[in-house]
Amino acid sequence: MKRTAILRSATAGLLVALTTQIVVAMPANLPPVEYQGNVDFLSGGIGLDESTAIKGVMQNYPLVLEFAGKSNRGNEYLSDVPVQVSDMQGHVLLTTTARGPFLLASLPNGHYSVSVRYDGKTQRRDVTLTSSAHVHALFLWPM
Repeated sequence: MKRTAILRSATAGLLVALTTQIVVAMPANLPPVEYQGNVDFLSGGIGLDESTAIKGVMQNYPLVLEFAGKSNRGNEYLSDVPVQVSDMQGHVLLTTTARGPFLLASLPNGHYSVSVRYDGKTQRRDVTLTSSAHVHALFLWPM
């Protein structure tokens, strides 16, 4: 009986320790991961805490998009940027609106077309994702 109680206590302690490790491993202030088809992505970066959290996980995503406006005062982060990612055959894989200056997406290796729009102006880039290189594309609009 005493041995069973000790075993239960040890198991409960281990479970708490493992749960604590998982919680600690998750960056605080990270926006939720969203899913569209086979693509998982997150967007945001408003405020220092969220921006820092996103920058901390960028290396885990093959595609990083960044949105900024260039003014006389320097570059300013943008949000509410419509984004569309298509494969080279024109099949749309992701359509969303970035809720902050960063959008991180997991896509398989391949060639893609990225189209973004801000203030009535569209920019488009072709990107190639490989297992050895991640793509970080900055989209900059004159303000």
